[in-house]
Amino acid sequence: MNSAEKIAAYQSISNLTGEMVKAARASDWEKLEMLEHRCAAVVTQLRAAPPVRLTADMQQQKVELIHKILADDAEIRTHTEPWMKSVQTLLGNAGMARRVHQAYDTRT
Repeated sequence: MNSAEKIAAYQSISNLTGEMVKAARASDWEKLEMLEHRCAAVVTQLRAAPPVRLTADMQQQKVELIHKILADDAEIRTHTEPWMKSVQTLLGNAGMARRVHQAYDTRT
C-alpha cells in the first residue's frame, strides 16, 4: 500500500463512519452493522499494510481524517449505548423471568 492508497483507506473509513452516524441517528441497526463490517475490513487492510512515509500534507490530511473518524465514533456511541442498555435490561429481565419460572414450576 503506497501513501496515496493509505490516505484513500483513511478516507474510506471516514466515509463509512459518516454513513454509520446516519444509520445510528435513524436507529437502522442492520445498516449500521453492515457498515461496521465494511469499515472493519478496511481497518484490517490498513493495519496489515507496511508503514509508508507520508508527505507533510498527507500527514495533515490523515490527522484530520482521524479526528473526523473519532468524532463520528463518539456520536455513534451516543445513539447505540442507550439501545444497548435497553437490550441488556430486556435480556436480564427475560433471564430473571426464566429463573423464577424454573424455581416455581409446579410440574416437577
